[in-house]
Amino acid sequence: MMVRVTLASPDIEAHPLRHQVLEELHARPFQGIDTPRRLLHQAFATQALPVAEERARLAAWCSAAGVAGPEPDANFHRASLPAARLRWERHSEFSTYGWDMAQTAPEPFSWPLAEPSPLGGALRAPGPLLVAIDLAVVKGDGLDPEWTVLFDPASLCVSAVHDGAALIATDFRQDARGATRILVIDRALNASLAGALVQRLLEVETYRCFALLGLPEAQRAAPIVGRIEQELVRVALRMTTTTGLDSNAALLETLVAQAAELEAEAAVSSFRFGATRAYDALVRARLGVIGEMPVDGFSTWIGFLDRRLAPAVRTCQTVAERQAELSTKLARASNLLRTRVDIEMEQQNKALLQSMADRGRMQLRLQQTVEGLSVAAVSYYVLGLLGYLFKGAKDAGLTSIDPTVATAAALPVVILAVAWLVRRIRRSHADPDGAGQPGKHR
Repeated sequence: MMVRVTLASPDIEAHPLRHQVLEELHARPFQGIDTPRRLLHQAFATQALPVAEERARLAAWCSAAGVAGPEPDANFHRASLPAARLRWERHSEFSTYGWDMAQTAPEPFSWPLAEPSPLGGALRAPGPLLVAIDLAVVKGDGLDPEWTVLFDPASLCVSAVHDGAALIATDFRQDARGATRILVIDRALNASLAGALVQRLLEVETYRCFALLGLPEAQRAAPIVGRIEQELVRVALRMTTTTGLDSNAALLETLVAQAAELEAEAAVSSFRFGATRAYDALVRARLGVIGEMPVDGFSTWIGFLDRRLAPAVRTCQTVAERQAELSTKLARASNLLRTRVDIEMEQQNKALLQSMADRGRMQLRLQQTVEGLSVAAVSYYVLGLLGYLFKGAKDAGLTSIDPTVATAAALPVVILAVAWLVRRIRRSHADPDGAGQPGKHR
């Protein structure tokens, strides 16, 4: 008899992130698009706005519009109204809002829209606007657009995608309303493939704009890096001729200040440069998926971006590499100077210790001299007292010995006794354990 056991048995403990990991692949599915369609896509910088506050604004708008709002922890939401749809997605540093509706006008980019977007009106913008896209999907049955009317011929890019199932065109410029126009000519797309293509084209333009945010930062940081490089050269040249602890310490202080300034600049720029590399990789990945094929007489999207976007990305990469290399050079120069300063300090310490040793020897000699004099002085006073004692004893008739003779006889004994006492006292003060103190035994 066979027993069937499900993999999700209650007896098996599930990883706390299992559901999140499994659902991540399905969190942002492509939305099907029926041709003709008109889409407005906007991306706002939202680093200063907490996601909970943005989500609350969207929930309030959804409630007023009579549609379901986002989940409490959601970073993605779709709201379908009778005549239009809203798509919201929160990213690490920006949020995107997409508004799409059926296209009824014969012109691809006709204005005003039949269903105006709520962004900027009923739905407050969450931050500064960086990306604005006006995308039109039209049928391509014998359509030959007037490219020069819709786009700037100087930067017009036209490509066939998905084995010729569609044409995509843009000039990457802002129109009179401040939006980048993208035209998709549907030749043989189904709703699912059209939705995937449109989403990737919107991402290409969005990531392209955010990738280029690194260029102004690179242009700002490059002169600072150049100045620090020149200062490092001057310090390195001075290191070859400078001697003395004070001079080397001053040079080391200069290098430390330069290193601190460079690290501060690198900390400011590192996120932006890293984001530029990541967004550039996403742009190329999205263009690689749609499979561009050239159209005679026009530049492809990837060809145009290679000429315009790639140099900006390389500039950011170059500045980041210069910062890293300069940081290494500053650290190496600082280590050299620090070693030189340490050696000079050790030499000064050695000279100071030698001077202290010399003074110690002088003090020892002086102490020995004073000790000898003190023995003589104390012995003199003791003998004087003994002389008075011997003289008094003779005058009292206690002894017949001449006081002078008695004093002379006591002289060696007194000197030896005083010398022994002085030596014992000196040893007791020199003994750190106090073993020489009176009352203690060695």
